[in-house]
Amino acid sequence: MSRIKSMSGLLMLVGSMFAADLAVGTWKLNISKSKFSPGPPPQSATVTYEESGNGIKRTGEAVNAEGNKTSFEYTAQYDGKEYPVTGNPNADTISLKRVNDRTVEATLKKDGKVVTTARRVVSSDGKTMTLTITGTNAQGQKVKNVQVFEKQ
Repeated sequence: MSRIKSMSGLLMLVGSMFAADLAVGTWKLNISKSKFSPGPPPQSATVTYEESGNGIKRTGEAVNAEGNKTSFEYTAQYDGKEYPVTGNPNADTISLKRVNDRTVEATLKKDGKVVTTARRVVSSDGKTMTLTITGTNAQGQKVKNVQVFEKQ
């Protein structure tokens, strides 16, 4: 019996290591459910996550409050190491750590200095993703944004 329990536990562990990333897919920002401090909020934003080896590739595009298109992307593993970010004037690296199957914490740095931290949580039904971002923007203002995305 203990052999069966041991094998069952091992299978669960191995299965969780290779489980699909719940963030994979395309997500659209629901501005009315989101909070931006300081504002103003963007006009729109869409983010896509794709599995990439043992990690994730994130691409995205937004239209800021002034109507200008912005985008940034990265490919990173959930190992806490720094990976390059492109297209984001406020950050040049990101490190990711998986908290559980629905939650990931990220640290973004610019020139080696932490500028923001983010916590990404996918809802239990997989339809909503909440991204909570805290830190300092390029103007030196404190930032606390809660962005609510809906799966497309």
